[in-house]
Amino acid sequence: MTRRVAIVTGASRGIGRAIAERLAADGMDVAICGTREETIEPVAVELAAAYGVAVHAQAVDVSNAEQIQSFVKGVAKRFGRLDVLVNNAGITRDGLAMRMKAAEWRQVLDTNLDSVFFAAQAALRPMMKARFGRIISLSSVVASMGNPGQANYCASKGGVDALTRSLAREVGSRGITVNAVAPGFIRTDMTDQLDDDARATIDNQIPAGRMGKPEEIASVVAFLAGDDAGYVNGQILQVNGGLYM
Repeated sequence: MTRRVAIVTGASRGIGRAIAERLAADGMDVAICGTREETIEPVAVELAAAYGVAVHAQAVDVSNAEQIQSFVKGVAKRFGRLDVLVNNAGITRDGLAMRMKAAEWRQVLDTNLDSVFFAAQAALRPMMKARFGRIISLSSVVASMGNPGQANYCASKGGVDALTRSLAREVGSRGITVNAVAPGFIRTDMTDQLDDDARATIDNQIPAGRMGKPEEIASVVAFLAGDDAGYVNGQILQVNGGLYM
């Protein structure tokens, strides 16, 4: 039986790597991209060796519409199918709104929102032909809560939520589901740089009393990517330990 094929953007580390590893562990062939070849290629080697699946890695600037569309189309051609698209790549350029530079606004929207649209647009043709597909995008709890100093990031993730619902209505009748996962605070390289007091302050805001793990986000993505989630469509799944309810 031919294995399903999944794309994961921004998979060199953190949540994206955890998602790629989980989908590979579930038996999918995986295509991953990151900003630099030297960071994404070792991930591909490790996943292929650990799980015995085909793994394709490529350096892609997802903020460039032509590059991300070329990557998605190339994966579908290389594997002869495309079943799952996980839009994970994202950046922050934090700053107060009144001081935010136009470039800081544009970079975040291009990377976090525009790439989601252009990747999904390229993925829809092979998915519609197969009458099956799973498009899953990473949003954020701040799309619902807001966060000072992150007007650009919050706007980009709010856009992801709205785009998710719109696409879900367009393609739901073709066997394609479109959903988003909105993580809260997750233990990554970025949060590991915080001192103990800063981490304690964050933990105290969360009813669960701790930050989440990348693997916990990957588990939700894996559910949405599978057959059991065929009737879940147009949803924004909050995974935040109760930070936002």
